[in-house]
Formats: sequence, structure tokens, C-alpha cells
Amino acid sequence: MRIQKLAYHAGSLLILICFCITCSGPNQEFEEPPPPLSDTPIAQLDINTWGLEIPKDPKIMSTLRVFINEELRLEQPMGIESIGIGEIEQGPKFSYGLESWTVNGLDMDVSILSMPEEEDWILYGPYSDKTLIRHALMVDLTKALERYGPRYDFVELTINDQYQGVYLFSEKIKRDTNRLNLVDLDPDENDASTISGGYILRVDDERGDRGERAIGDGIMYSEKDGFRSMYGPSGDSLPFPAHGQKRSEEHYFMYEDPDKEVITEQQKKYIQSYLAQFEDALLSDNFAQGERSYSKFIATDSFVDYILLSELSANPDAYRFHTYLYKDRNGPLNMGPIWMPNLAFGHGELSKTSGWMFELNQRIPESEWLVHFWWVRFLEDDTFRSALATRWAELRTSELSNEAIMDRIDTHASRLNYAGALDRNFETWTILGKKLPSNTYVGNTYAEEIAYLKEWLTDRLEWMDAELSGSF
Repeated sequence: MRIQKLAYHAGSLLILICFCITCSGPNQEFEEPPPPLSDTPIAQLDINTWGLEIPKDPKIMSTLRVFINEELRLEQPMGIESIGIGEIEQGPKFSYGLESWTVNGLDMDVSILSMPEEEDWILYGPYSDKTLIRHALMVDLTKALERYGPRYDFVELTINDQYQGVYLFSEKIKRDTNRLNLVDLDPDENDASTISGGYILRVDDERGDRGERAIGDGIMYSEKDGFRSMYGPSGDSLPFPAHGQKRSEEHYFMYEDPDKEVITEQQKKYIQSYLAQFEDALLSDNFAQGERSYSKFIATDSFVDYILLSELSANPDAYRFHTYLYKDRNGPLNMGPIWMPNLAFGHGELSKTSGWMFELNQRIPESEWLVHFWWVRFLEDDTFRSALATRWAELRTSELSNEAIMDRIDTHASRLNYAGALDRNFETWTILGKKLPSNTYVGNTYAEEIAYLKEWLTDRLEWMDAELSGSF
């Protein structure tokens, strides 16, 4: 892509920019670049809002410039808004939602940092996670299992000439031939031959962002947002109506794609009925007699991998927040991708080296967000347990071996250190040696934080090896 800036004025957000753009067509097959090496340069992102504060909503116009080795590689109008990704953990280092725009504020697809063309992007600023790499590590492991994880790259961010530190520039989870490659379900596709997909659902706060809701405020769901399971965390029928203020027993599925603004009533009924049939089968199957009709509704291998990654990381948000499911046309329900495990890998107080996260209800029965019945019920099925143990044994000799995981950590840490990004980040955010919310360990140096992450993972892997072997 070649972009030339011809004229510019922004005293009152009056922007006169002319771009000459040449790029590959949207249907050109995208080739995934190799993962960065430890000495790969880190891009510098400069965002200019001409002094305007970035609001939570709506997005405002800005200009993004991307530099690699001090060479300008891209200049692009961007809509930008502040988003809260676990705001307690985020602290003063805000994260941002970006949308690539034309000079007139219309959406446009662009390729950024060698990622396939799209319009929606995320700038995630790790703060309380002083390793800066926990989210990246989860995405790496997801891809290692040959499942889609949003592409990302580490960057250093400057906004209005103020250095902001190390960020992850990431794709947003979306339906796309280069992302979740699902059929685009249009509003006029409501007959039996088309209505079965594709769908993306999300389990989360009704806003998809707990940070925007004040502590103590009620969690409200409307019929427009999504639908509720008929069952509670123990598999019992819920005796009260859905929607309104959420109760701890309730489990909601939000419409992500098609989103709540465009999904039709027929499509809502279809996906609700599909989930209901799956849940009925899961509850009613007699595993002892070989009844496993629930497996007709799901891609079991995706559920197995989701559990293994969620449990490996001891992610307390797993099964309850930032949880995605998708279904393609004429295909089964799949779990994933995993998104934003910012309290995992020993970071939050619930993320421990022992204990199953799908049994979290036993540890926090007072939570507003209880784990749904699916996961404990799966483990009552000998066939599912066997698949879980077999897959774990296979992965422990390859992509989830101690060596493979530690190598990924070392590569990220070395790259950030080699680029000098670590020093600049922690000179800006002087948090090493200080206890922040959710810190279960406080290292005085970055090296100590990385050593803790490795030690925690070693202990967690050892515990899972013992649990998933023998009589499991």
C-alpha cells in the first residue's frame, strides 16, 4: 500500500487530506507471515487527535502513522475511542478501539502491520500484567493448536506526542475469510437452506466490557442483546423469566454476528433452538448406556482444546467472560477463539497452579457470574474425558511441552528488551516493585516477573499432567 499525504489542517477537526492508495484486491489470498524473531523491530505507532481527549463513545477522527526503524510505512485516518478491557487491571493505561476511515469518516479496509485488510482494530495496553505478554502467549498457544487467534503485534504507542508505552495492536474477532471464515448470513437468508449459519455468539457482560459499568450497578440484559439458557449452573430449569437484571444462575448468549441490530427474528429463533437442542441432549444423554447425542451439535475437538487452554492458563474469565462460540452454515457449534485472558497465568488471585477452573463455582458460589453446567457435565462423559486426556498427552510432547512454551515466553521478552521497549515502558509506567490490583506476585524487575510466570506455568503443567493421567 502506498499513501501520500497532500494537504492537512486540523485546527477544529477540519481535515483536508488526499490519499493515493494502491493495494491488492480484497479477495487476494493472504499468506500468514512467519512469527517475529527476538530481534525483529517493533513498530512505533503515532496517533494524533489534535489535542482532543479520546472519548469512550463515539469514535473521533485521528491520524495514525506507523513507523518501522524510523521509516514511515503508513499514514491513515482512524476513528478512535477508549475502551475498558478489565479496567481495574488496566489502570491509567487505556486501551483503544480503532476503525480505519476515509477522510470523510467512512469505513475502509486497510492492511496494517502485514495483517489482512480490515477496518476494525484493537490497541490493548497491558498494565497490571507487568510481563506485558500474557494475552500474546494465549494467542500463540491457540494458533499452535491450529485454531484461529486474532493476529497481533507488539508496538510502542504515542498519542499527541505523549509516549504511552508497549501495546498490542490486534485484529478484532470478526467473521472474515482471513479470520473466522464463516458464511456471511444476510438478513434475507431465512429459509432452511441458508439459516443455519454463520453465527458468532459471545458470553460476556451485556456491554461486552465490564469496565464501563460501575461496581455495584446491576447487569441488565434485554431481549435485543441475546438470549438466555433455559438452565442454571447445576443443569436445573430456571423458574423465572429471562432478561432484565441478571441473576447469578443465568447464562446469556449475546448476538455478535449477525449483530443485534441486523439479526432477523427467524435467525434468532434458529440459533436459540439449536443451542436449546444441544443443552437438552447434553442433560438427557445416558453416557453409561452410550447415549451421546449432544456430540451431533458440537465440534467436540474445539471444546476439548478450549478447556485445555483455559485450564492450562487457569483463566478465571474462561467459560464466563470474553467467551466466543461460532457456527458455520450446515456445521456444528465451535468454541473459541479465546480472548483477553488478562487475569490468567497466575495473574489474578483466582488463577492458581492447582484446581479446575470449570469447578470455580465451588470456590466462589456468591459470584454474579457462575460457570454454566456444560463443562462439569462434559466431564461426566467417559468418552469426553478420554478425548481430553488423549489430546493433552499428544500436545505435551509438542506444542504444549515445557520447552515450547518457555521458548515462546523467551522470544517475546527478548524482543521487547532488544528493541528497548521494556525500558521505555517502565520509565513511563513506574510500576515494577509495586503491588497493583490483581497482582498475586510483585517482582522488583522485569526479569523477576518473567521468572515468576515460568515457575507458575511449570507448576501448573505438572499439576495438569497428574490430573489428566491414569484414572482421569
